[in-house]
Amino acid sequence: MSMKRTNVYADPEDLAIIKEAAKRRGVSEAEIIRQGIHLAAMANRRWDEPLFSRTFEGRGRTPGKTEVRAVVADSVRRESDVEETGEPRATGTGTAA
Repeated sequence: MSMKRTNVYADPEDLAIIKEAAKRRGVSEAEIIRQGIHLAAMANRRWDEPLFSRTFEGRGRTPGKTEVRAVVADSVRRESDVEETGEPRATGTGTAA
């Protein structure tokens, strides 16, 4: 990625925090500043499309807390089974033999 040089004024306290963070993370102060600029740019960017659009297929309603917890718990169980056995757990959607 090509970069362009620029100059900015910063508070001495902010610069001290950046210096300490760069030392702690083992990166340059310039890298910390570039990351901050990128975060600020992304936070203020105007997107062409809304983040959430109704272009997906679904039930047409917002799931409740109980439903979300059940789906998350099931996903965690399946992930744990894969880690333990190397194989996904049967979800019960197939036919019994």
